[in-house]
Amino acid sequence: MQLTITFSTTHREELVDITEKIRGIVREHGQGKDLCALYARGATAAIMIQENWDPNIQTDVLNCLRNIAPRGKWLHDRVDGNADAHIKAGIVGPSEVIPIRNGELLLSTWQNIFFCEFDGPRSKREVVITIV
Repeated sequence: MQLTITFSTTHREELVDITEKIRGIVREHGQGKDLCALYARGATAAIMIQENWDPNIQTDVLNCLRNIAPRGKWLHDRVDGNADAHIKAGIVGPSEVIPIRNGELLLSTWQNIFFCEFDGPRSKREVVITIV
């Protein structure tokens, strides 16, 4: 089973919590299935599993990536000014695979699923969900 969710982002860089959207899809389509694969479409976006209890974690993640790949110092910036977004997306990665048991994601208490926006805001971002 495969479907795509679409949403917008509001900042150049942000972590968008998509956990509940994915949980709902898995509850509806995941009975008897073992895995949920998530894939962020776009070369400047990523998927991350991270803590959501403390919002400082999201800030820390973005600040860390900004330190690793600062804006405005890369060759690709001559083309369209977003080389740092490509680098950050490459570091985090476009996908995650989460086990399913009894129609539920096997995330731990503190784990949530985040769509990582590194070149927003965008009116249309997509995550492909494949349940097998």
